[in-house]
Amino acid sequence: MSAVELAALIRERQPCVVLTGAGVSTESGIPDFRSESGIWAEVDPFEVASIQAFRRDPERVWGFYRDRIHLLREAEPNAAHHALAELERRGLVEAVVTQNIDTLHSRAGSREVIEVHGSIRSAECLRCLWSEPAEAVLAQLEERPSPLCPQCDDVLKPGVVLFGELLPPGSMERATDLARMAGLVLVIGSSLEVWPVAGLPLEARAFAIVNRGATALDDRALLKIDAAAGETLAAVVDAL
Repeated sequence: MSAVELAALIRERQPCVVLTGAGVSTESGIPDFRSESGIWAEVDPFEVASIQAFRRDPERVWGFYRDRIHLLREAEPNAAHHALAELERRGLVEAVVTQNIDTLHSRAGSREVIEVHGSIRSAECLRCLWSEPAEAVLAQLEERPSPLCPQCDDVLKPGVVLFGELLPPGSMERATDLARMAGLVLVIGSSLEVWPVAGLPLEARAFAIVNRGATALDDRALLKIDAAAGETLAAVVDAL
């Protein structure tokens, strides 16, 4: 019944904008961050994933991201990613705003994807702003502990938003505009703890949540489904 209810909300409260977090990708074998078994339970993010850590010890940061990039590139889109791409093809999803860096939404076929925390597609030079494709970065990491910019020889930074950094120019503005015009923001796999992205549902006329476990905005959602994203969204597609 929950999937049927959600399908009705998506149909009736157009346009629908989707906001996804790490929970949408766990079914692809990618660990989340904040659960008891998540990544940050094993490692301090401010030691391996902050801009301060990068400036202090880029080799340690790249040691963390080298393994993570390999994991994310080997992962495949799951039923949730494919369902969202199908809903977009049917004209029922306007866009996907994602906190994830894994590129799985695009690989599943979603066309309008706003990656507010960057992605693993490339690394960037903070000195000259050069962008180096992931393939070239990984090739360098086979030879040295951190990749260098081919233009100025400075150390490249992972193309993701590290703790302490601003979001990519234009991405949050675009995400906020989408949320404000939405009849429904559908939150999937996010605990809604990381701001400013966590505030996007509050910009919309209404929002619904599909997430394993509680979120900070459960009591304000039109509908909360505590279930796996893939199974739920596949059922929503069938109901539509």
